[in-house]
Amino acid sequence: MGGSDVANHPPGAPVVHGFPHLDTVRSAVTALYRRLSADGVHAYATSLAPADAAFADQDDLHLGTQRVARALVQHFRLPDARVIVAFRTMEHAASVELAAGPEYFIELNDRFRTHRRDIGAALAHEIAHVLLHRLGLEFPGTRANEILTDTVTAYLGGGWLLLDAFREDATSRQKLGYLTPEEFGYVLAARAFAFGEDPSPWFTSPQAYTAYTEGRQRALRDLRRPPLTAAGWAGRRRYAKDRRYAREHPGAAPDPSVPYAFETGDRGLRVSFPCPTCHQRVRVPVRGRFSARCGLCRTRLECDT
Repeated sequence: MGGSDVANHPPGAPVVHGFPHLDTVRSAVTALYRRLSADGVHAYATSLAPADAAFADQDDLHLGTQRVARALVQHFRLPDARVIVAFRTMEHAASVELAAGPEYFIELNDRFRTHRRDIGAALAHEIAHVLLHRLGLEFPGTRANEILTDTVTAYLGGGWLLLDAFREDATSRQKLGYLTPEEFGYVLAARAFAFGEDPSPWFTSPQAYTAYTEGRQRALRDLRRPPLTAAGWAGRRRYAKDRRYAREHPGAAPDPSVPYAFETGDRGLRVSFPCPTCHQRVRVPVRGRFSARCGLCRTRLECDT
């Protein structure tokens, strides 16, 4: 296989914000759970520690880079992958050559010689590429595959480094990765909800913390959509109206503006909706309050259908 790159934001160009890739991000989380299983994903319940990615100016460049690379290899559970890192002038922030192994060659942009605090972020994305290569998990198309890589990096505990590399002020901008800052925040918040781990104390960039809080608000909406009991009053009222319509008009096409869909079968009315953790659709009977469990990620879902 050829190499894969981590995006390097062009100097002076505006940073894209918001959630333009959210559908692909959610598909990436689903694909990750399908490939690893719930137990496999939960093996990454602890994020890479900030100390393992710390890089002081007085550290030897190559020894320090190798140390961080080894920590990431171990974090991503790749004990037999040897990573060789070099620096050169290049357009992208970093690139990895995905050969058969056991050695993987990563090249970092020369600017990291003097921006050492972000070396861990660039390495995290590239070593996640190695993991996905080993797993045989990829999306069609370069952009979708890079979004998959960013999502997996964040969801498996290394992507907080990529968000922390986002800095923006009156004179300069820096962002690594293909996700927007808010999308990184969304994935990190979804991970935090799933594993009970709060990454916010690790951010050294104020802009990264702001993006995380905005992403967290978007992720909270996933947990508060009907038919989940945590849904708000407006959502519950709309759901009740749609449920009544589905009963009166069996076989009607689902409304694409809402995340749930009703269907009528031999067992009566049922509703399907995306699991707030892994985003695979869950199908349950319409019968009031009860607990369900997602068959993919095993999340317990309190429903009021």
